[in-house]
Amino acid sequence: MNAAAEPKTLQQAILHFSDYENCRAAVEAVRWTDGKPVCPHCGSERVAYLAKQRRYKCYEGHARAQFSLKVGTIFEDSAIGFEKWLPALWLLTNCKNGISSYELARALGVTQKTAWFMLSRLRLALQGEDGGKMGGDVEVDETYIGGKARNVHPAKRAAMMERGGFKGKVAVMGLLQRGKDQTSRVRTAIVPSNKRRDLLPHVDRHVQTGANVYTDALHSYAVLKHDYAHQVVDHAHTYVDGQVHTNGLESYWSMLKRTLGGTYISVEPFHLFRYLDEQAFRFNQRKATDAERFKLGLTGILGKRLTYSALTGSELPQT
Repeated sequence: MNAAAEPKTLQQAILHFSDYENCRAAVEAVRWTDGKPVCPHCGSERVAYLAKQRRYKCYEGHARAQFSLKVGTIFEDSAIGFEKWLPALWLLTNCKNGISSYELARALGVTQKTAWFMLSRLRLALQGEDGGKMGGDVEVDETYIGGKARNVHPAKRAAMMERGGFKGKVAVMGLLQRGKDQTSRVRTAIVPSNKRRDLLPHVDRHVQTGANVYTDALHSYAVLKHDYAHQVVDHAHTYVDGQVHTNGLESYWSMLKRTLGGTYISVEPFHLFRYLDEQAFRFNQRKATDAERFKLGLTGILGKRLTYSALTGSELPQT
């Protein structure tokens, strides 16, 4: 996209992307950074744009000579036009507490089912690479996502309280690298439980050996002292002891639960990881401008595919 013509606000984005040529320029800039279209089927650069059909044609003589700009992206096989897809991506990347499928459906003039499928695809685009191991000061904590025991029917409340109110909830682990010269960043993962066997592999994978690791007094973290500079804050006595605290992650959990409970109301455990990716993206890019977050989200559309059957669990997701 031409930097001078790039939208900076939602209003500008809606007007800008109402023109198909602006949509095409934005997606082409991400897909073919050198400006030369490439056939997704054979890799040839002998490709021409057919303006009337809004398609591309490869001149290598194979059966699938023509292809659309959506082929090879999360938009593939979608009848929804870019003039709706790109504003939807703008909203998802920039609405602080997310946007529900009902709200998006009203805004775009599509059905709620279509809007939900669109948002699920766009969340796939927000999945990013881990970017290496975390170092420096790293907070590690876990939380549980699910309904509160006080809101459960009395007939089911007793069974829920058998595990301290955690029965039926999903355990989520978080790691937050504190920012010194840059913004703090977070990574999350769904785990089977808060047992040592489920938590430690994630610490080993994401945290550099010797880093300063701060946790609460959960016994599962006790063995971290062998590979890390592990310090513990016991929440039974205090929440902060100098630099020893997990307040960064506690704040993040609060924002995450406000989003899940306030915007999305109810999220099935099967889909929870998508919402975790969405929230982590916005948190990690919170210092960027709306336009920068949108452009970063747009770079994630390539080489990913999510079918409705995979989304609803009737087939395994494509890898």
